[in-house]
Amino acid sequence: MASESRGKRLVKEIIEAVEKDKELRYMLLGALGFQELLDRFAKLEEKFAELEERFARLEERFAKLEERVTRLEEKFAELEERFARLEERVTRLEEKFAELEERFARLEERVTRLEEEARETRRLLLTIAHRFGILSEESFRGAMKYVIEEVLGVAVVDRWVYNDREGLVYGHQAMVEVDIAVKDSEHILLEVKSRVSKADVAELYKIGILYERVEGKKPRLVILGGFIDKRARALARKLGVEIVPITTE
Repeated sequence: MASESRGKRLVKEIIEAVEKDKELRYMLLGALGFQELLDRFAKLEEKFAELEERFARLEERFAKLEERVTRLEEKFAELEERFARLEERVTRLEEKFAELEERFARLEERVTRLEEEARETRRLLLTIAHRFGILSEESFRGAMKYVIEEVLGVAVVDRWVYNDREGLVYGHQAMVEVDIAVKDSEHILLEVKSRVSKADVAELYKIGILYERVEGKKPRLVILGGFIDKRARALARKLGVEIVPITTE
């Protein structure tokens, strides 16, 4: 019994000594084959500490990235808002531009009408002036040159003069004169009259026959007239003479 009691006391003393003395613990562990395990465990602890440090650095970098992403999102939201405002301004400008285009088109239309009315008024005044002897035949014909160009599309008008010895046009020998223009190989005989009568139509028709005999080319016959007699129109349709009014009726 005494030996058993001493044995218990000895074990208790050893345990207390191991708990108090660290080196003694390691010696006992080494003796028991635990030293290698302790070394490996120490290394694992060291690696774990290193991993914890790396993880802390990663967390810090991630926090910075999150902060940058947040700032970028805010900037992107701001840009989206600015772009929306810009789109709205562009839309308003497009609407204003379309409105201006429409107003300009209406203005152009009005100007075109005014220009046409001015041309018609000028033609009418020239016709009336010639009719009442205020404007000479030569001046009247000269003033109508721009009308001829507008109607026939030719800028140059010459004068054809021929001595009609046979009296085909007037029934006796006479000098025949008529304006002539050539457009795309087409010969156009033209008369400009302030008032167009049947006699004017018949005269140009006969001049056309004479021209064809002399020049060997059938001409187009055109009378540019101011006041046009109804009987002149009827005869012109019958003889193939074109009557173009100077003014709009």
